[in-house]
This record gives sequence, C-alpha cells and structure tokens, in this order.
Amino acid sequence: MIDHVFIRVHDLGAARHFYETVLEPLGRGVWATGNEPDGDEWVGLGARGGSLWLTQGDPTENLHIAFAAHDNASVDEFHRVATAAGFRDNGAPGERHYHPGYYGAFVLDPDGNNIESVCHNR
Repeated sequence: MIDHVFIRVHDLGAARHFYETVLEPLGRGVWATGNEPDGDEWVGLGARGGSLWLTQGDPTENLHIAFAAHDNASVDEFHRVATAAGFRDNGAPGERHYHPGYYGAFVLDPDGNNIESVCHNR
C-alpha cells in the first residue's frame, strides 16, 4: 500500500545510524544516497517499493512508523540492538492488545519519533 515515507530529521548522521542499527535485524539497510539539486543530502533505507527516506531539516514531528518483521524473534532482536546501542526504549517486545497475535516493540529515534517493529501472528 505505501511505497515510501520521507521524513526530515535534525541530524542526518545520527538518524542514519539509528535506522541502520534498528533495520538490520529486519533484513533492511541503506540502498540509496544522494543530493537534491539544492544540495540537500538524502538517504534511502529499505528497498524499492517499501522504503524510508531521510533528509536533514526541521524534523517531522510525532511520527509513529512500524516496520514489519518476519517473526517474533526479529522483533526481539530489533529491540535488543536498539537499546544496546543506547537508543530509548518505548515499549519492550510483547503481545499487544490491538488484535490477537500482534507482537511488537517500540524505540524512539533521535528526534523522538516512535519506531516500531511488528509481527502479525495470525
């Protein structure tokens, strides 16, 4: 349904480090980098047809982005590597009330956005 999301971040280097760290357990990483004609740098993570793009600027506020995981172990690893790297926990891995089989974990990115990994066990 969603092809890509583009967000502005306060510090592109810090945001890139965060997203590379938390997306690695989900089998995703940087796949494109470049500059806009005005010189603004950007980084694309994920894959064609399902990607997250970052650029530096006034941060986009109050985002909640959920990345799909193949299984609960990947959700656990997402949370483990994020917190081990010093990023803030915003909800330990576990079942959620949203629907039966919803297993998720939450961390905050450097701009305070709520970043989730989720597996829908149905």
